[in-house]
Amino acid sequence: QVQLVESGGGLVQAGGSLRLSCAASERTFSYSMGWFRQGPGKEREFVAAVSASGGSTVYADSVKGRFTISRDNAKNTVYLQMNSLKPEDTAVYYCAAMLTPLRVGISRNRNNYDYWGQGTQVTVSS
Repeated sequence: QVQLVESGGGLVQAGGSLRLSCAASERTFSYSMGWFRQGPGKEREFVAAVSASGGSTVYADSVKGRFTISRDNAKNTVYLQMNSLKPEDTAVYYCAAMLTPLRVGISRNRNNYDYWGQGTQVTVSS
């Protein structure tokens, strides 16, 4: 059972930046990692994902060019750098892990993820 703990959320003005971190309780060498978010009254939606090897990334169109996902397997940590934040980015952000034994899988589908963190709140004021 992999435990994931997000941190780095907070209140920021529009145009500002935040970096979210997600620390795993064990090695994530074979896990693709993703970030999802859920705004008030909305479904949980995909934000970004990175393959287990770190060689592939994918982003939602709404964040492409503004957000960057990265990982440090030595620290069992994945990051989400968020720049040029907008009020519509306000949401609870969740980290998730998907087991990928061949280390090349990557997915936008939340149903494919095996483990989830508790979430961290990001609020962007206008």
